[in-house]
Amino acid sequence: MGKTTKLLIYLVLLLTLFGLIMLGSASPAQAEKMKHAWYYFVLHQVVFISLAVAVGAGCACVDYRLWGRFSITLTLLAIGLLGLLLVLHGLWKLHIHTPLAHAINGSWRWLFLGPVNFQPSELAKFAVVCWLAWWMTRVRRRAADARLGFAMPLLGLGLVVVLILLEPDFGTTFLVAFVGMTLMFLGGSRFKFLALAGMGGLVAFALLIMHNPVRMRRILAFLWPEEYAQKEAYQLLQALYALVLGGPTGVGFGESIQKQSYLPEAHTDFIFAIIGEEWGLVATLAVALAFVVFFILGMRISFRAPDQFGRLLAFGITLMITLQAAINIAVVTGCMPTKGLALPFISYGGSSILFTYVMIGVLINIGRQTETDLRPGAFRVIRDQHHDL
Repeated sequence: MGKTTKLLIYLVLLLTLFGLIMLGSASPAQAEKMKHAWYYFVLHQVVFISLAVAVGAGCACVDYRLWGRFSITLTLLAIGLLGLLLVLHGLWKLHIHTPLAHAINGSWRWLFLGPVNFQPSELAKFAVVCWLAWWMTRVRRRAADARLGFAMPLLGLGLVVVLILLEPDFGTTFLVAFVGMTLMFLGGSRFKFLALAGMGGLVAFALLIMHNPVRMRRILAFLWPEEYAQKEAYQLLQALYALVLGGPTGVGFGESIQKQSYLPEAHTDFIFAIIGEEWGLVATLAVALAFVVFFILGMRISFRAPDQFGRLLAFGITLMITLQAAINIAVVTGCMPTKGLALPFISYGGSSILFTYVMIGVLINIGRQTETDLRPGAFRVIRDQHHDL
């Protein structure tokens, strides 16, 4: 195993451990509010992490090329589960209630399978990366063809994106669409086709937001938070207060004020604000830097992968995780409107940590199959390497 892969493993485990420590500080108030023991969320996260590490280790031992063979199956499964959520939503509107799903914060994103809550969009993230990497490798020299290299992969990507959008989950929709179209470009799709599709998607996205009162108020609250301080901008302002209170070095571990029912989702989407309050600017910059290092390590694995599929797969996984982290940090610091995206490895959540570790396991396997370190000139543009397969 090369140095890059080892560093990646150490970094992921370090981020996960730090996330568990921060969860122990950020979650007790929410647990007590729900009439649970203070360690409720920590205990559940330990179980999730244990399962995720085991599954990730298993994926690290499986030849990554097998994911290409099962990519269509994974994508169809993700589409089926996302479609099931919409069906259950429709039944709920007809007053036919089912224990399998119900709305949380106005969105239908989870299937309730006994004691386990499963988020199909997490599977969809991984499935889309696998399928597009496989498809663009399969068409290779014909990737510039409008039908094979653009229309067909865009149709599959569009179906997944629309289903996620209907939950509604605008943050994950943007994330999956951006990563998917980036993989198409690197796989050889014509830029002009992708640019037109991207502009069309952004226009449709904007129109949907304008005709959705909840999302529109979130945009207005982002632009003028003081005017929406008691409602839509409340969470953003509380997060910013936490970061301001933390200052350069923080108020001390466990001493956060905002986590005491002031900041909603302090243990999930907004845990970065608690890091800033308790550990200060130094810690928040360290976390951001850790994801920058993760991106660099992932790109190194991508560039030195044995074949085109491995390069695209590693690139898609790396971009998916780091872009999600960047969006989460941007939301918490007030640089983007509020979106429901977790901070990878750190936020509480079973589906998120499980499928993130699945992707990490696949990335490790790609890294393990590279025998030599990078040498000068090894950084080549992925889309120009079709002849390697």
